Amino acid sequence: MSRPASGDDEVLVNARAAIAMAKTVEQLRQAQAVVLPLDYAMSLADTAQAIGVSPGWACQLRRRFMQNKVVGAPGAPSPGGRKRQNMSLQEEREFLAPFLESAAGGGVLVVGEIKAALDKRLGREVALASAYNLLHRHNWRKLAPDKRHPQSDPLAQQEWKKNSPKISPTSAKTGRKARPSS
Repeated sequence: MSRPASGDDEVLVNARAAIAMAKTVEQLRQAQAVVLPLDYAMSLADTAQAIGVSPGWACQLRRRFMQNKVVGAPGAPSPGGRKRQNMSLQEEREFLAPFLESAAGGGVLVVGEIKAALDKRLGREVALASAYNLLHRHNWRKLAPDKRHPQSDPLAQQEWKKNSPKISPTSAKTGRKARPSS
């Protein structure tokens, strides 16, 4: 047999009031997770089935309500956001400013250098993806692809164009060699 649900009269009164004032389904479920076991002696599994969540989540809802962490309350954490951020957005802007200024002046933005500076700033090593994510958050993108391969040889290309065999338009379509004109 499972142990009885914990909670005193004050918690029960607050939960009943929360049911009456609930504006979202999440708020209603959280209050019901407290009221059902206390008023109707339901087990956690039965409560979870009644409110449509897993038993583990029903337990979380109860515990958070008793700790005054009501879903959707002012000051309560909202879903999403940057909970594990390394720097605030303003600090990121200040950190990236010298790199982006040099890139705007025709310089090249080297992500490896940004990653090394980020490692030094944070005092620990971060993944290369962290540097790319940082740049992405601040709307950096590669403006244009390279127009030529860095190891290309323009002189050799011109020489090839001059000395390559000429193909007539008709022979290119048929795949046959052009007949010499007489």
